[in-house]
Amino acid sequence: MSYRTFKRLLGETSLERKCRFLFGGGLLLLVSGSFYTYYRLTANLLLDQNLVRGRMLIQPIVQQWHWLDQEGRDPKSQFRSLIDQMAIELRPREVVGDVEEMHAWTLFRADQVRSDRIPSDPADFTALHALQEDPDRREYFRIVTSPTGRRQMHYYAPVRATQSCLECHYHKSGGGVEAEQGDLLGMAAVVLPLSENDRRLAWNNALLLSTAIVTVFLAMAASWAIVRYVIVKPVLHLREVSDSISRGQLDRRAEIRTGDEFEELSQAFNRMLRHLVTIQEELRQVNGELDSKVDQLAQANLQLYEMNHLKTDFLTTMTHELRTPLNSILGFSDVLAGADNLTERQQRYVKNIQTSGKDLLTLINDILDLAKIEAGKMDLHPVEFAMSDLMERLTSMMRPLAERKNIELIGHCGSALPVLYQDAGKLQQILFNLLSNAVKFTPDGGRVQVSADVADGDAMDLIVEDTGVGIPLEDQDSIFEKFRQGNTTPGSRTNSLTREFAGTGLGLSIVRELTKLLGGEVSLVSELGKGSRFTVRLPRSLPDENRLSADLLSNVGETSRAPLGERVTPVPRAATSGDI
Repeated sequence: MSYRTFKRLLGETSLERKCRFLFGGGLLLLVSGSFYTYYRLTANLLLDQNLVRGRMLIQPIVQQWHWLDQEGRDPKSQFRSLIDQMAIELRPREVVGDVEEMHAWTLFRADQVRSDRIPSDPADFTALHALQEDPDRREYFRIVTSPTGRRQMHYYAPVRATQSCLECHYHKSGGGVEAEQGDLLGMAAVVLPLSENDRRLAWNNALLLSTAIVTVFLAMAASWAIVRYVIVKPVLHLREVSDSISRGQLDRRAEIRTGDEFEELSQAFNRMLRHLVTIQEELRQVNGELDSKVDQLAQANLQLYEMNHLKTDFLTTMTHELRTPLNSILGFSDVLAGADNLTERQQRYVKNIQTSGKDLLTLINDILDLAKIEAGKMDLHPVEFAMSDLMERLTSMMRPLAERKNIELIGHCGSALPVLYQDAGKLQQILFNLLSNAVKFTPDGGRVQVSADVADGDAMDLIVEDTGVGIPLEDQDSIFEKFRQGNTTPGSRTNSLTREFAGTGLGLSIVRELTKLLGGEVSLVSELGKGSRFTVRLPRSLPDENRLSADLLSNVGETSRAPLGERVTPVPRAATSGDI
């Protein structure tokens, strides 16, 4: 079984099956390993027992062989029966009955060589060679099967020359073969039957296997009971309670009385349920209060929306209605100023009327522009034009005002700037407001510079920079709001109606709204006492989505508002007031 199959088997089964599988598998391996080890130890113990039996029989065999060599091997010898009887009595009684054959071979002596005593079985030669090659070897054995099918152990032990052997048999006076201490003189063999051992081992193995099977069965039954009733049953109870709670039965609680960690877990589970019920009740109350607040906020937003519409309608209506008499006033003041019979004082009064009327007309136009932008009625009229011509026209328009304050007015247009496809009127209004602000807030002898160049991508930068009074850092975020001017005194909190410089505070607000309408953005970098730098980044070609958005807003504004009566469409003007 592969690792993936094993992982999938464990990962897709229940906890009970996992515990049974892991515990049963581990128990099976443990029992199998322990019983197999016991079986191997038992088999080795029987083998060692047979080796001990062989060792116990070697000495009587060697003794009998020695006596026979000393007294002769004649069966009629008077000592032959005595020697055989003594050899039998010297054998251990516990092992004599199991011996099938005992014999020995004399390899050589100093006084004679007996070739008839040399082993004739090839297996015996193997044992002889093994004992001859290793002088330190004390025994050799092999397990064989007889022709009748019985298993036997052939045990061989060497007979090596000792000091007494050399003094008695292997001395030079004998005239025979000489030997040294440790030489192999002979070999004794014992044939032991293994049938009884095999029978006992088989019986032991059967008993061992039966015990293992019973042990595994009982252990598996015990593990099943433990897993089923000690581990899985509390978990199933917790799952049942969780399912009941998920179905809305919040009064259910876990009831486990086992006195162990599962009981502690059930108590913690019940505490969590009580806490959740409390939190749910609190959330229900908070949600009720929140719904009430949301309703109040929705009503307030609706009222603000209606009031905003009323304000926009009022401003639009009033600006149109005010422009009609104001145009009449300006027209008749121009006629009055051309009369020849006015005194110098009267001409000064007429000039004041014209100046105040123009300022009021500018204020009305600014308010009308903001109202149209907020109402979504500001139309875009993109055309192709050269930025250099627009800048030259604006600098020429503003130069007389700058010369009266001895301000150096510089205009620069990048040569790489291509022909633009934008709303020239809105762009002119943006630049005029920025330039009029720069000239107004720049002291005598200062400098104002306006430039246009290519920016990153398909965009251009319009930069108006002056050396005027600057804007404090705390006012730079709010300078683009309606009816706001920047304070020229650090730390001042002067109200917008009592400012040092005259103006409505609508110029930069109109700049920001018109810049957004043209698909761009405006930024400011200023330092108090050193001047300001306004940067307007616009796309060189008006995006289609801006034109579409303007058209949609215009249509929505037309369909969502009731007719306000006849409105006077203002004559396109070059610019509006430059007041911040």
